[in-house]
Amino acid sequence: MAPEVGPQGAYDETSGGAMLTRRRLGTRFWTRLGVASMGAHVFYELGSGVAMPFASLAGPVPAATGWAAGTIAAWRIANRVDERYNTVIGVMNGMFLTAVLAHFIYWPKRWINSVPLLTECEGLRGRVLAPYNAILHFSGVAAVAGLLENGRRAAVRGALIPVVSVPVLLQIQKIEFRRLRVQARRNPGWWNRRLQTR
Repeated sequence: MAPEVGPQGAYDETSGGAMLTRRRLGTRFWTRLGVASMGAHVFYELGSGVAMPFASLAGPVPAATGWAAGTIAAWRIANRVDERYNTVIGVMNGMFLTAVLAHFIYWPKRWINSVPLLTECEGLRGRVLAPYNAILHFSGVAAVAGLLENGRRAAVRGALIPVVSVPVLLQIQKIEFRRLRVQARRNPGWWNRRLQTR
């Protein structure tokens, strides 16, 4: 049964009417930061001239529209004052963590004080990688914290997502990058400019 929402938060009858504060249910601070950082991730790629995921299949405008809509939808889900969404949000955070891990596993990197820094990624090189690395690190922290802020059960379920999804995303990443390079040669534009000479 969904908790009853009052002006101060929500009451959960299964826990003896204990107050579930909006701080716990209504904000999901780290999850929302994770949503924002993943949106920043894909749009930074687009703005930097290495396209974005699914642009090789749909083109830049439909892909950007889809990612914008997905980011808005995920943000709204993160704001749901309802524990029934905890598992969905746990899976969401698990997918965010999957994306970060797949990038650092697949692409060349160096280590500074045990922190990985990409030296090349999806056509990005040089100075443009500094903000990109920062976005990825922030996304990783937000994903882990987002898993923890939604309860133990949701955290465990969400943490299992990368175990299954990282190997799959590594292959998808490889295929998508190859398609984007072919597309950049056949249909050059501002959005894939860094891929045109690769």
